[in-house]
Amino acid sequence: MKFSYKARDLQGTIIKGFVDASDVAHAQSSVSAQKLIPIDIAEVKPGLDLDKFISKLKGVSDDELAAFTRQMATMLNAGLPLTDALNLLKLQSTPLFGEIVGKILDDVQAGTALSTALSKHPKVFNKVYIALVKAGESAGVMETILNRLADNLEKGRDFAGKVKGALVYPVIVFIGMIGVMVLMMVVVVPKLTGLYKEFGSKLPMPTQILIAMSDFSVKYWWLALIICVVAYLSFKKYLATPIGRKWWDGIAYKIPVMGPMQNMIMLTEMTRTLALLVGAGVSIVEALQVVSAATGNVIIESELRRIISKVEKGFPLSVSFAESESFIPIIGQMVAVGEETGKLDDVLGKLSHYFESNSESAVKGLTTAIEPLIIILLGVGVGFLIFTIVMPIYNLTSQF
Repeated sequence: MKFSYKARDLQGTIIKGFVDASDVAHAQSSVSAQKLIPIDIAEVKPGLDLDKFISKLKGVSDDELAAFTRQMATMLNAGLPLTDALNLLKLQSTPLFGEIVGKILDDVQAGTALSTALSKHPKVFNKVYIALVKAGESAGVMETILNRLADNLEKGRDFAGKVKGALVYPVIVFIGMIGVMVLMMVVVVPKLTGLYKEFGSKLPMPTQILIAMSDFSVKYWWLALIICVVAYLSFKKYLATPIGRKWWDGIAYKIPVMGPMQNMIMLTEMTRTLALLVGAGVSIVEALQVVSAATGNVIIESELRRIISKVEKGFPLSVSFAESESFIPIIGQMVAVGEETGKLDDVLGKLSHYFESNSESAVKGLTTAIEPLIIILLGVGVGFLIFTIVMPIYNLTSQF
């Protein structure tokens, strides 16, 4: 059974929340165990929790995760026990995230390590997050690790925002172009077709093609929709197979304009994560294992595993990167500097900034290339429509 409660903490602040209990007495005990003074406890009747339903649809956002990490670091740094910090964060979170934090709190109260409790929720806390928390537990510097992790999450969020922001205009223009084409094919052309039939004149071939396309769009739009959906689902299913994923990952970085941009973004995330893990005291091999699992590209993952194998055999990390054809030479060169100076995490951090700057330039280059291309396509499409519509009218007027 689920109970809602209204209680007062030791400072007199009113706090509201939910607890799971077998009866009211058990619920009251659970609230009191949180160092709260119960004011009102009531059973929650079964029904649709709209806030929770919407929260589940959205999932846990990067902003929520970054805020959770930052707040927990601040609370622990202030001397608050981990269980109290988690309890406060549970009350402050959205319904979905609050439920997850509640489960983590239960595990921690039962004696489970925080990293182990987090690992039970892989959709929210990735392997990098868990590895860093585990390192913080081992070294006894949880607050420092959480602050670094929050910094990393915020940088990743800001960088992703810049990339998405740069692509908004081209996407809007492209959608507008598709909308105009659909409107012409479904509304304008059918009306003109009736006009042409009244005069009974022979239509030019481009106009006949346009009318045939328009008729198909109006009569068999459902068939076109089914074909598109089936094609999309089939392609998605193919990409989920090992062969399909390897094929896609193999060409992803070779696509003109898009490929170099994706490569720079991948290198930004890889070096930033490596810098964070190495700086937290995680071994090189373990850090590479975590990064390889988080790349999302089987080709890069395979290459990182090859590098791990060489490092385990005693080869320097810089040499392993330098011999790889999947990574640009500057990585091996800068890693060598980091190994010589003993500041590998700082060097990797600077590499991350370098790749981030290049990524932003690549995104700007992509938008610069896409905008004129879309305008040209739009111009060609509009030109074709005008030509096919005006030509029959011109032919009709020339007959009089």
